[in-house]
Amino acid sequence: MARQSALRRRTAGFTMIEVLVALLVFSLGVLALVAIQATAARMASDARDRAVATFLADQILARMLISDSATAASFAHQATGTTPCNPSGAASTNATVLGWLAEVADQLPNAGSALQQIVVNAGSSEVTVRLCWQNGNDPPRSLTVSNQVQWQP
Repeated sequence: MARQSALRRRTAGFTMIEVLVALLVFSLGVLALVAIQATAARMASDARDRAVATFLADQILARMLISDSATAASFAHQATGTTPCNPSGAASTNATVLGWLAEVADQLPNAGSALQQIVVNAGSSEVTVRLCWQNGNDPPRSLTVSNQVQWQP
């Protein structure tokens, strides 16, 4: 009997410690799953934005393709400066470009027209489109697409 009593005293509270450790391990697992979910959502949002930016760049290139070659220079928008998200130069007054810039601002977060750039090299028919956007406090994202445009006569 005395032996049983001593054994009980030594193991008293041991089950409570086991439960607390199990709760701690479970809580850490749940926190890890929440962090993974947040990262996955952020990555999915970034992938969506890149897909939209690619579509928008392709869209302006297609509009240029069906336009008159005499208007090629009017598609240039802030065509000087090579740093993404910090273009310089004159803004385009071409109605097609202005409509496209409105679409960009509408479909990408924090993507104002002052951040976008279209460089038209009339001599080589090469067009470079640089798109820039920013999600919240994340660093700015950019996409650059260059293409040879075969102007219609």
